[in-house]
Amino acid sequence: MNNNQQLQARQNTISQLFANPVRLLAPMEGLTDPLMRQILTQIAADLGRPYDWSVSEFIRVTQHVLPAHVFYKYVPELRHDAKTACGTPIHLQLLGSEAQLMADNAAYAAELGAPAIDINFGCPAKTVNSHRGGSVLLDEPETMYQIISAVRQAVPADIPVSAKIRLGYTDTSRMDDIRGAINDSGTDWLTIHARTKTQGYKPPAYWDKVQSFNALDIPVIANGEIWNAEHAQNCMAQAGTEHLMLGRGAVTRPDLVARVDCGSDDAMLNAATLSWEAMVSHQIKFLEGRAKTEVILVGRYKQWLAMLIKGYSEAKVLWDSIKREKNKAVIISALQSSIQQ
Repeated sequence: MNNNQQLQARQNTISQLFANPVRLLAPMEGLTDPLMRQILTQIAADLGRPYDWSVSEFIRVTQHVLPAHVFYKYVPELRHDAKTACGTPIHLQLLGSEAQLMADNAAYAAELGAPAIDINFGCPAKTVNSHRGGSVLLDEPETMYQIISAVRQAVPADIPVSAKIRLGYTDTSRMDDIRGAINDSGTDWLTIHARTKTQGYKPPAYWDKVQSFNALDIPVIANGEIWNAEHAQNCMAQAGTEHLMLGRGAVTRPDLVARVDCGSDDAMLNAATLSWEAMVSHQIKFLEGRAKTEVILVGRYKQWLAMLIKGYSEAKVLWDSIKREKNKAVIISALQSSIQQ
């Protein structure tokens, strides 16, 4: 394809992606790794409301073009048409502050099969921000513009480039400048976590402040503090967008993606609800997944179980019985017993 054909292909892709309200699984460092993505996207698909796509944990770009094995480590789905086992597409997220390096890595990621490149301007971690990555760049809209523009120019014209931001770094005083950088840089769509970096993950999320970004001529996706269907409806109403990215709420209630559009229809809610009994089999699959060591796998599972407590009362009972247990087989046995009581 020539450049014009690639551009038309990209525009067609975006139109298709956003033809209906999108529901996305958020990138969460140290949480939605490939194994967790596989489990959560499978649950969504089984419930009949698959995620439209998910975004990888960020891949940090610092000094050089990363070798292929790094991309495959973070996004093994690249070896399978950039999709999870159930067919959910995975978009690849990059984080960094040097425009040309970001561009070169994005181009290589596209070469390896990434269907879209997402750029992280939202990570609040101190270690990331201290190296001029993530949300600290919200105080540098010109740098944001340079990065997005460079990535847009570097990747093939048919590959979409998106960005994920917060409302600002310490406050929202740069929102107009951030919006301008997004507008001028060629971003294909924008995801907004409705809090500043300083606000972290502390409730509430300021969904209404997403509204001003709807002046952009691109799709806007709202994110932050969506724990149930009521939150989802309130978020969409206040943000003025029908598109949502689900984060921690989708980990505590893996059926959230199927429940957010049920409204008050009890029959639909019941059909979209995943019981603890059904959840047990998915947790066992997680514990049977791949990890460097069993210790790491058990630790990752306990992280998930601790979050499931917010969504399932049965999780608290199980947590109390296995929180000090290190043997995977014992934990699986406890899981099986939790549905026999």
